[in-house]
Amino acid sequence: MSSRARFWVVTAAALVAVLVAARLGLWQLDRAAQKEAWVNNMTAQASEQELANSDWSALNVQAATADAAVHRRIRLSGTWMAQHVVFLDNRQMNAKPGFYVLTPLRLSDGSVVVVQRGWVQRDFMQRDQVPYVATPGGVVSVYGRLATPPSQLYSWDNTQRTQIRQNLNWSDFSAEIGASIGLLSVVELDEGDAPDGTPSVDGLLRQWPAVDAKLYTHYGYAAQWFALGLLVALLYFWFQWIAPRRVKQA
Repeated sequence: MSSRARFWVVTAAALVAVLVAARLGLWQLDRAAQKEAWVNNMTAQASEQELANSDWSALNVQAATADAAVHRRIRLSGTWMAQHVVFLDNRQMNAKPGFYVLTPLRLSDGSVVVVQRGWVQRDFMQRDQVPYVATPGGVVSVYGRLATPPSQLYSWDNTQRTQIRQNLNWSDFSAEIGASIGLLSVVELDEGDAPDGTPSVDGLLRQWPAVDAKLYTHYGYAAQWFALGLLVALLYFWFQWIAPRRVKQA
């Protein structure tokens, strides 16, 4: 290959590398912008007017309505369906493994809401033992935020109907309790009655993991791609322009 042909091949390769690196850097910045908008929307939702029992049915009409309501605060009153308490296994809080405790709440109009009530540590000596969780009778008030159904962990069997389960199949659970449970759940929150790290009066922790959009990760990746593109450009100009001229002048 002649020196001229080699020059154009190197030039084309360097140009492609710089353009690809720049495109990937811009893509990372775009991902960061999308996540930042998502976090801002979540914050705005959480600051909107508190919802109540009368709003529940309207929230579950269609998926778009339910999605738009996620993270909004809600205060419900109803009675616990204590016979349907479920313990989701292998869930962590403060880096400790245990159970997420879920209990359906029947509202006065007959609607049923699945409440993610909190976390409780398991007995590692007797792994099939269900911990005691106080579930009062009568009408109770529940304060929390609207959320999607609990996340699904990998499991060989998602059809379990015991109290301890790896996952909760939403449609199956609705059939199991004999009532529609809508599209959303409610993550129960404390209202200052439980200091950090201290279980609430029902023995549950509610220090739910904060949402981490990992914005700085995207900014870091973007900086790396831009730096790589700049390095390729600098090396190209050094070896294709500056170094040959210095050789000729020597």
